[in-house]
Amino acid sequence: MAAEYTEDNIRTLDWAEHIRMRPGMYIGKLGDGNAADDGIYILIKEVIDNSIDEFVMGNGRTIDLAIRGNEVKIRDYGRGIPLGKVVDVVSKINTGGKYDSKAFKKSVGLNGVGAKAVNALSSFFKVESVRDGQIKAAEFSKGMLVEDLPIEETTTRKGTRITFVPDETIFKNYSFKHEYVDKMLWNYAYLNRGLSINFNGEQYKSDNGLKDLLEKTTDEEPLYPIIHIEGEDIEVAITHTQSYGEDYYSFVNGQYTPQGGTHQAAFRETVVKVIRDHYNKQFDAQDVRTSITAAVAVKVMEPVFESQTKTKLGSQDVGPDGPSMRSFVNDFLSRELDNYLHKNPEVADRLLKKIVQSERERKEMAGVKKLARDRAKKASVHNKKLRDCKIHRGDKDERESETSIFICEGDSASGSITKIRNVNTQAVFSLKGKPLNTYGLTKKIVYENEEFNLLQAALNIEDGIENLRYNKVVIATDADVDGMHIRLLLITFFLQFFPEVVKQGHMFVLQTPLFRVRNKKETIYCYSEDERRKAIEKLGKNPEITRFKGLGEISPDEFKNFVGEDIRLDPVVIGQDSALKDLLSFYMGKNTPDRQEFIIENLKVEKDVYEEEL
Repeated sequence: MAAEYTEDNIRTLDWAEHIRMRPGMYIGKLGDGNAADDGIYILIKEVIDNSIDEFVMGNGRTIDLAIRGNEVKIRDYGRGIPLGKVVDVVSKINTGGKYDSKAFKKSVGLNGVGAKAVNALSSFFKVESVRDGQIKAAEFSKGMLVEDLPIEETTTRKGTRITFVPDETIFKNYSFKHEYVDKMLWNYAYLNRGLSINFNGEQYKSDNGLKDLLEKTTDEEPLYPIIHIEGEDIEVAITHTQSYGEDYYSFVNGQYTPQGGTHQAAFRETVVKVIRDHYNKQFDAQDVRTSITAAVAVKVMEPVFESQTKTKLGSQDVGPDGPSMRSFVNDFLSRELDNYLHKNPEVADRLLKKIVQSERERKEMAGVKKLARDRAKKASVHNKKLRDCKIHRGDKDERESETSIFICEGDSASGSITKIRNVNTQAVFSLKGKPLNTYGLTKKIVYENEEFNLLQAALNIEDGIENLRYNKVVIATDADVDGMHIRLLLITFFLQFFPEVVKQGHMFVLQTPLFRVRNKKETIYCYSEDERRKAIEKLGKNPEITRFKGLGEISPDEFKNFVGEDIRLDPVVIGQDSALKDLLSFYMGKNTPDRQEFIIENLKVEKDVYEEEL
């Protein structure tokens, strides 16, 4: 029988209800803080974006950010929200100053939603604005006005302060990770020279913009001094290293766009054209861009992003009456990059040598790669190393957001995950024994080593990670010395040959419970010693305690909880001050005692400690 469809089925949601019911429309995914694009960081970004816009307009040179537990405070020293509109600006949809293009010509937030989304998705939200010696404040909970305080006299400096606590009923078991906030703030600093951001006692400030960004984030010594050129509404920094792949940082109106967009695509295309023209040689585009590290920032009128989270630029033009993005970037680079190379012949010579070296290596590798591809195709027909998921083609955004692959050691662990995984979105790749230590080896080894060749083929990253078939690459190894070593070997492989997988936030380590503590009424899974102690206290006298020594020991019925809704993933994050070369040298170089000490000290539980307590 068909369900009835009457007037009673029609609902009209107010602004806060709609945001809370469909948060993904406003802030992307929710998450728990273990990924850089999780919702709690988007909330911070939405508030800071407003402060950045004030700075860009010449109002205030400092932003203060404090995070204490789950409470976030953001204070700027701009003009302050007009006092009579303080409540409206944070609680009435489509209300804001950015619809007036004269006030905010090249702003990031143009749709009047950001602060409202933060308000609606916070259990506590307070806005305070100071103008002309007066202060106006209001408090909200889940978007609903709780207290509308009267305007009072004050000696406080002008500006706006937002305090909020993300709602735990929306963001489950969340916590802020310093490294993600750190990276976000540095990007703001690089794009806004002269701005000081203070975060929990640390200062973020840049004097040289994108040049500082490359100097701080480039893992190896650049092959030539960083090329740093600027024009009206565009800034570019470029260099090459000896690392593999391509590394880009792109920005629009001070907004980091990790998924690139029309401005990054125009840059990649144009840099090849300009270099071909400069040297009058038809280089292969791959040879020009291999090992490149570059940053590009543009400012456009009324930018169009492909989602509310503004991670990818969709604008085809730089403004309503401006040139196309491609023409804008092409005209700038054709003039400025070509001039730079003419004026700096030593840099031009080193760049040419790097391109020729890449060309020679590509040709030398052509035969090896063909043999490896043929071997991978034959192997995939016969072996069971990869149990693929059903969704890895089709819509790219859907694939990126949903799919994951678990890299397991041995048949027992991969067998357990395979039995209970979500076959639509989760794939499993089974390793055979310990993988090779690839530190210091050339990429040729990737194709000659069967394990890594098949893994590369499974991920589809041979020619770069643009075609990566899974959003999350999850290392699932045992919580013992051997498992930790395998984990480091795998991370070394990716950092050595495909660093973008880590840098762009695709790599994770699966947490699995170390203990099961239970009595007749309740079962508690524990991921640390501290959780085990608390579980014993909670369950009382003589509970049954099981120590899981390997993934294969956990039954499929139990395991389904740990790769399903209750999955715990630790992101593999490289800090701003960490050079890959130094990291790899320490963990995988000729310093075996140091590495062994690191592995032992970083295990979550020591077997002898556990047995001693029993």
